[in-house]
Amino acid sequence: MATESNGRLPKYQRIANDLKDAIRTGRFGPGDRLPGENDLMAQYDVARMTARQALGVLQSEGIAEARKGSGVFVRIFEPLRRRGIQRLSREQWGEGRSIWSADIGERDLAVDQVHVSEEAVPEHIAGVLGLEEAERVCVRSRRFVLDGKPVLIATSYLPAALVDGSAITQVDTGPGGTYARLAELGHKPVRFREEIRSRMPAPEEAAQLGLSMGTPVILICRTAFTEDRRPVEVNEMVLDSAAYVLEYDFDA
Repeated sequence: MATESNGRLPKYQRIANDLKDAIRTGRFGPGDRLPGENDLMAQYDVARMTARQALGVLQSEGIAEARKGSGVFVRIFEPLRRRGIQRLSREQWGEGRSIWSADIGERDLAVDQVHVSEEAVPEHIAGVLGLEEAERVCVRSRRFVLDGKPVLIATSYLPAALVDGSAITQVDTGPGGTYARLAELGHKPVRFREEIRSRMPAPEEAAQLGLSMGTPVILICRTAFTEDRRPVEVNEMVLDSAAYVLEYDFDA
């Protein structure tokens, strides 16, 4: 963490820490308005930019959110704990449950902006799926909205010849989703690989997820493999980093 020459934290970080302590101890609760820039300037005797940076820290960490014309408020949304191993177990999709049911409990999940098409395989996907340049893929894109908050956008690629005529090519894939339908086609996924990284969002991603300025996204690329090690799906996901806790629980 950056420090000043005297070894102390920068002023904006100290102010941010004070605000986080106030939230942690209940002085400010979910939905409460935090002190504005003018309030912080007067209280801490700092410049406007310092006050703005302090509030920006809380926004970038997903603790607070700015509302245009109203101020900065303690975020109401409870982060989603994504159980990376349990959610992909066959007990989930094999019994007709959504893999999301391992994460959300009784929370309200909606899927919108669903688009399904058949397209030429993108070059970076062709290599993963082992397809030739001339082959085509079924592309499924959608957005996931939890408790009214967009949290993830996803785009899946599957070999078109493999899923042609199945419910995978429809908007609603049915109970258990894509993996249950692949199993019915004789291509049951038995292994998954996820690659995770992060970056700042592209403008269209920030718009789709309703992100506050400065909030990064998490990128997860998942590949599903059959028993004979054939890759049958690549799913590229963009997550609101402030909306997630990524949990991986496994034996040593």
